[in-house]
Amino acid sequence: MNMAVPSWFDIIGLSPDSQEDEPGIKQAVENIKALIDQEVKNGIPSNRIILGGFSQGGALSLYTALTTQQKLTGVTAFRCWFLLRASFPQGPISGANRDISILQCHRDCDPLVPLVFGSLTVEKLKTLEMMDVKQFIDKLLPPID
Repeated sequence: MNMAVPSWFDIIGLSPDSQEDEPGIKQAVENIKALIDQEVKNGIPSNRIILGGFSQGGALSLYTALTTQQKLTGVTAFRCWFLLRASFPQGPISGANRDISILQCHRDCDPLVPLVFGSLTVEKLKTLEMMDVKQFIDKLLPPID
């Protein structure tokens, strides 16, 4: 986008159908996981860690929390979007953070990250949550043969 700013990964474009820097995103997630590991080594239990950030940091916080096997307490995500949404596993969130608490906030006048990204993120999270409901119902009421 011809903007010289330090970043975790390359932002190729700011529209819902823009390509994403998957290798850069995955490397950034590994860097965050390494930071979590370091805090755990320093005596902080992972279930006492909350990830959070603005823009790229919020996006990475969400993605990391939903893909790591480290049990975390929560996520705060401001002015962000859902990373790798096209390739994110469909279905219920599995793993350590399937019930993680998420606070997501987005203003309608953000000059850089459009409100539609916040809306798309909420919709994606709701879809994943509804898959948990479907799995629960299917477990309680299996199909009749």
